[in-house]
Amino acid sequence: MQRSDNSNKLIKYIVVLGDFVILNILFYIYTELDARYVGVGPLHRLDEAFLIVNMAMAISQTQFATHLHERLITSDKIMQRVFGLVACQTLLSYVLYKPFVYGPPVGKFTLVFGIILFVVLLGVRLLERLALKRFRLMGRNKRFVLFVGSDPALLSIYTGLSKDPSMGYVIKGYVADEDIPDCPPELKRIGTIHDLKSRMEDKSNKRLGVIDELFCCFSSDDADLIRQIARFCDNHIIRFYFIQRSIDRLGMHLKVENLAGNFVFTNHEEPLSMLSNRILKRTMDLAVAIPVCLCMLPLIPILALIIKIQSPGPIFFKQLRTGIGGQEFYCYKFRSMHVNKDADLVQATKDDPRKFAFGNFMRKTNIDELPQFFNVLTGQMSVVGPRPHMLHHTEVYSELIDKYMVRHYVKPGITGWAQVTGFRGETKELWQMQGRVERDIWYIENWTPWLDIRIIWLTFKQLFVHDEHAY
Repeated sequence: MQRSDNSNKLIKYIVVLGDFVILNILFYIYTELDARYVGVGPLHRLDEAFLIVNMAMAISQTQFATHLHERLITSDKIMQRVFGLVACQTLLSYVLYKPFVYGPPVGKFTLVFGIILFVVLLGVRLLERLALKRFRLMGRNKRFVLFVGSDPALLSIYTGLSKDPSMGYVIKGYVADEDIPDCPPELKRIGTIHDLKSRMEDKSNKRLGVIDELFCCFSSDDADLIRQIARFCDNHIIRFYFIQRSIDRLGMHLKVENLAGNFVFTNHEEPLSMLSNRILKRTMDLAVAIPVCLCMLPLIPILALIIKIQSPGPIFFKQLRTGIGGQEFYCYKFRSMHVNKDADLVQATKDDPRKFAFGNFMRKTNIDELPQFFNVLTGQMSVVGPRPHMLHHTEVYSELIDKYMVRHYVKPGITGWAQVTGFRGETKELWQMQGRVERDIWYIENWTPWLDIRIIWLTFKQLFVHDEHAY
């Protein structure tokens, strides 16, 4: 849904030009600091070295040019694009540079420069995104949108486009013969279908006013009207989108899939159902869990001694929890509470008397969760995923919350999307658990390795910025 108008193209060109400026400044500084790589063999002039890195960047831009100008772009997508750009530029620089250098290890040179370039470009890209958001909030680079139809399916599109003003969408309203049920007051009905037809048939009317994108939602019985609207949009440079009405009327959130060349609809789409994605996620889990477990081994005796001094009982707390496919497994933690009979039934509260002093510290700093990396090594858990709940909670909430069990389509995680978006810790009220489940399902349906990296980064930040829900 990101159509590039002239102003968006200008933004893209400015960002690309900035990439080349940054590349050349960094390369100049880098070669000044480590000049032994320039002047070796036939590559004896600095301008030839600059030519190589700029050629590599130009080729890389054809494949991984910025998407920053697009309106519905997330931070993980930006990171993914920058990584692809720098990886391609680094590889091409090595391939172009290597035939001329026989002395110093040019691979190390290009790799280190690539890492520096990635860090700097990513930081600049996030600053550029912030500047673009402010630019749009000032009323510039806008996209004007019109909805046609009265089906509730349009409301989900409206919510997605209007939830963040910095995306630059201006919703003009909707045209329909009747009101959209449960329509928010901000979304106004500005005319009827007859009015729309009259304006489309009026030769003096250029673009229905100022409209850049039109979203249409009708039954297939209105095929003639749909074609008329689409044809008008094509002739007046208006981006046309059709939303299938019959699917939404089922009262279900369905997604389209391609099955043997045919389009079918499913109520859940999990990227981790693909073997290649599961292998990638498992590889990432091991890459994180193995170093953490090795670093944790010398800490275990120290933590064990402190726990024993403050509270008699075992070092580790193990509890049956619900895992992938609804299977039960033992989840391990450093024990942070005195041994008690309510451990499998009652959640920890802010001033829980069952916690001892060092246990409270471990919970606030997440140290008590470290043994779960052993669960990751054994394949029972993942580093990122829906948090596993105690069996009692699974039994209770599966009866109270629709789609609660969907969160068990994937392995549970040490951290998750719900935990880094405000739904961590005690669930005093039902809406809190509902919010957690909604975010868990969103994570399952939108998984990417970049999303996992983003969640890990946000979790790492919480180690330094205390979460009031961590207790």
